Amino acid sequence: MKYGFADRVRYFGSSAVRDILKVVNKGNVISFAGGLPDEELFPVAAVDAAFHKAITSGNKALQYAETEGLLELRAQLANRMLKKGINKEPDDILITSGSQQAIDLFSRVMFNTGDIILTENPTYLAALQVFSSYETKVIPVDSDEDGMIESDLEEKIKAYKPKCIYVVPTFSNPEGKVWSQARREMLLKLAEQYHVVIMEDDPYGDIQFDPASMPNSLAAMDKGNEYVVYTSTISKTVVPAMRLGWITGPHQIIRLIAQAKQAADLHTNSISQHALLHLLNDYDLDAHIETIRSTYKERMEVMKRCLDEADIEGLTYLEPKGGMFFWVTLPEHMDLESLLPIAVENDVAFVPGQPFYVDDKKRSTMRLNFTNSSPELIEEGMKRLTALLTSVHA
Repeated sequence: MKYGFADRVRYFGSSAVRDILKVVNKGNVISFAGGLPDEELFPVAAVDAAFHKAITSGNKALQYAETEGLLELRAQLANRMLKKGINKEPDDILITSGSQQAIDLFSRVMFNTGDIILTENPTYLAALQVFSSYETKVIPVDSDEDGMIESDLEEKIKAYKPKCIYVVPTFSNPEGKVWSQARREMLLKLAEQYHVVIMEDDPYGDIQFDPASMPNSLAAMDKGNEYVVYTSTISKTVVPAMRLGWITGPHQIIRLIAQAKQAADLHTNSISQHALLHLLNDYDLDAHIETIRSTYKERMEVMKRCLDEADIEGLTYLEPKGGMFFWVTLPEHMDLESLLPIAVENDVAFVPGQPFYVDDKKRSTMRLNFTNSSPELIEEGMKRLTALLTSVHA
């Protein structure tokens, strides 16, 4: 039968990372491909106790719930954000099924066909998937290791009149960089001047290797709560499987997103919400995050040493100050997308950089995840990868 699909399915695409994971999660492949936390660090006992408490403390956790999410949980999240200088009322926080749903719901209420979104190049590929599905046009802004460059950003705001500027300014995916305080201030200044909404995606913000040196969140800088929509998640600091994230920002935007969520799934999983509330009340999450930070910093340093020791002319990278990734650039003649199947045959995997680009797609880049492998596996995996890259480079 020939099915009459909606026109918008022309803009749907599969995630390159998800497709890669189907392959590399088989056999003995050492994978640096997925943006995965280490399951050995999951607080299993605390999560078990929290779910047990959620289910046995009356039947509320098993009932339908309000679309915005459990009020007590939103209050807890408001308190945690306040420690970062982000001052939000629980009524302006919406619990979502991971921060990925937050991006989708925001797009649903904000974008018409043909609307313009400005972003960095490269940027988070699953956000690009969402934006494409709503038939928007994404325009890249010139950037360096400190963030978007002011002259190009202002020029493109004037030329394209964007509906939104999407950024991952803290440990960006895929580049792992941190925007400078000056660039953050510049972005907010231009957003206010030209009345453009910023979406600040912050899934990795808690994984800081040097918390004292971190600049302010854009949401913390938006004192009038007019321009910045902020989303985050517990997937990187607790467990991904709970599928809990949140979105906050201007009241009118969050109200419309709540209505869109009613149409999408009524509300986020109640049991997970109640469990997370008990976890936040009964468990020292901050101490757990410190363990994650120190463990991941050690693994980052192991991978950095391996990259430094690789005798490949033209190999460059930016040292991460947190997050989960190295972004590696190699000589332009190297096509890493074509190299990936050979790498998998040699029992090591990475993500080619090409899918992260809006345009001017560079085939000689790759993203490496350092959080999901032990130091010993990182050593062995990088040995295999370096040998392969060296043979191709020669």
